Amino acid sequence: MPVNFTAIDFETANERLDSVCSLGMVRVENGIITDKRYRLIRPPDMRFSRRNIEVHGIYPSEVENEPQFYRYWNSIRSYLEPYPVVAHNANFDLNVLQAVLRRYALDNPTLTYTCSVKIARRTWRGLQSYGLNHLAKHFGHTFVHHHALEDAEVCAKIMLHACQDTQSDSVEMLSEKLKVSFGKISNGIHTSIKSNK
Repeated sequence: MPVNFTAIDFETANERLDSVCSLGMVRVENGIITDKRYRLIRPPDMRFSRRNIEVHGIYPSEVENEPQFYRYWNSIRSYLEPYPVVAHNANFDLNVLQAVLRRYALDNPTLTYTCSVKIARRTWRGLQSYGLNHLAKHFGHTFVHHHALEDAEVCAKIMLHACQDTQSDSVEMLSEKLKVSFGKISNGIHTSIKSNK
């Protein structure tokens, strides 16, 4: 089974999980990055907190004329469902996805996912930090932290390093070797990732 997955990253406008203002998605097929997609998204109520702006640098003026999430959902869903989804701190990103789906009363996708933080902790034990910026520096990748597309791309690269260093031919094999189960969303039921000893 080849190394196929889609790495994602959401940024939000405020403390609400459904306040999505940008999304980055990176497709990996046969161990190679084959596609990248970035969307600026108008949040439901257009309320931006100063703290969130300081993190990701997105201002209301940049998204006020962009489509809301529900207009993108069909294309996003078709992009996510074929392969496992990966995110750094996946619980956050998958909870954001479910929150914004609930906000717009959209159908849940059927997908499996895993977390590059959990994978990194099992693959490279003893690192000082497993934050995305620290892992990027560790592997010599430069990027703009908290830009959704650049975060998703670094997440993808971390997963590819993990596959290489563990000699795993797929994300499924990687998860099995590291005893990190897949999370799942199916029929609206969310099963979280589990890490076994």
